[in-house]
Amino acid sequence: MSEPTALSDIQTEADIKLLVDTFYDKVNADELLSPLFNTVAQVHWEAHLPNMYDFWSSVLLGTTRYRGRPFPKHLGLPVALLHFERWLALFTSTVRENFAGPKADEACYKAGNIARMFEFRIRQARNPLSVL
Repeated sequence: MSEPTALSDIQTEADIKLLVDTFYDKVNADELLSPLFNTVAQVHWEAHLPNMYDFWSSVLLGTTRYRGRPFPKHLGLPVALLHFERWLALFTSTVRENFAGPKADEACYKAGNIARMFEFRIRQARNPLSVL
C-alpha cells in the first residue's frame, strides 16, 4: 500500500487555474448552483474563467490583474444564504482536495469572508427597512 501524496500549497498561476477550473467544474455539476450560473446568470464561461483566474491571483498571490467590481454583478441574482453556503462548501472542498498549507488556508478564509459579505449586502439591499 502506497503512502498518500502530500499536497502542496497554492503558489503559482497554474495552481490558481487548477483551483478555479476544478471549482467551477463542481459548480456546473451542482444541482443548486448550476441553474443559477447557467440559466439565470447565463455565465459566458470563456470570459468568466479568465476573470476568476485574475481575481484569485490578485487575492492569493498579490498580483493586481483583477480590476473588476464583483459585487454589483451578484446583486440582482435570486440568491440566498443557501446558495452562498453551497458555493463556500464547494470552494473549500476544492481547496482541501488539491492543496494544503498557509495559502490554502487563506483561500478558504477569504472565500468565507467574500461569501458572508456578499450574502449580508444582498440581504440588506432587499430589506426595505435597511435604510432606517
